[in-house]
Amino acid sequence: MSQGKADASQQLFTPVKNKRTFEEVSSNIKELILDGTLKVGDRLPPETQLAQQFNVGRQTIREALRLLELSGFITVQRGGGGGTIIKDTILRRISDLFIDAFRMRRVGIEAITQARLEVERIILDYALSNATKDDLEKLRANVGQANKLIKAGRLATEANAKFHGLLAKATGNPVFVMVLESIMAVHLDFLTRVPAGLETSIKVVKAHEQILEAIEQGDRAKAQSLLEAHLTEVRERLHQVDQEEA
Repeated sequence: MSQGKADASQQLFTPVKNKRTFEEVSSNIKELILDGTLKVGDRLPPETQLAQQFNVGRQTIREALRLLELSGFITVQRGGGGGTIIKDTILRRISDLFIDAFRMRRVGIEAITQARLEVERIILDYALSNATKDDLEKLRANVGQANKLIKAGRLATEANAKFHGLLAKATGNPVFVMVLESIMAVHLDFLTRVPAGLETSIKVVKAHEQILEAIEQGDRAKAQSLLEAHLTEVRERLHQVDQEEA
């Protein structure tokens, strides 16, 4: 929290009834974050001050902060100038859970790719209707960046994954972004753990370029057809790799 708000922050927290429950402390702080009282970038008071305001021990505060950190609401920076800072890493935590589930084989490639195909069909439909000039420029810049990487003899895996995230943002609906980022995290994790050739990157960038051209032309049927063909090819490639590893 900024220095100017330091005095006001002393009144934010109220003592909890059960001194042994760090969940209550965590829930209290989380609620202040969710209702906007505490904002991303704000700094929480020191542990000693928090303990006094909640009327609990410092160990309870440490456990509460640890829970909030694991949940993606805060980050704890060590050393001089450090402290506890409100930071939104919840999406990353959700993506990590998807990846863990995938690795434990509780979510298979078929389920992930099927969900991705259906979600991206809807995303493309909304992007065709809602994409702004700025959205299209960002998509074009992404394709350009991927082509530069390929010309330099480098893989464009992350840039290619980002293309789909930008397409989701072009819908104007943040829920689509959250859902797609979680699905893409699994795909990207899988793809970065298996050998990939430059030929694959070239094929993917070409597909993205064609999809973007169809979007720019407002050709809905062509864009959907190209997207489906592209994601079907990705699904077949992932299945092939999965079978080779089995």
